[in-house]
Amino acid sequence: MEKGWEMIFMTTHEYKAEMAKDLLESAGIKIVVLNQHDSAYQNFGEYKIYVAEENRDEAINLIKELKGE
Repeated sequence: MEKGWEMIFMTTHEYKAEMAKDLLESAGIKIVVLNQHDSAYQNFGEYKIYVAEENRDEAINLIKELKGE
C-alpha cells in the first residue's frame, strides 16, 4: 500500500468489509478496500481496509463501535 495509508481492519468476510466501508464512508472518511481473495478458491484470502493516517484514530473508534467493543 502507498505511504500515508494504514490498515485498520481485516476480515475474511465480504459482508463485514462492506459494512465497515459503508460506516467509514458515511462518516466522511476516504478508504481503500484491498481484496486479496483467491479468485479460484473463495475460502482463502482477506479483505483489508486502509485509511489515511490522519483519519486512523477516528476510523478505529468507528470500527470498534461496529464490532460492539
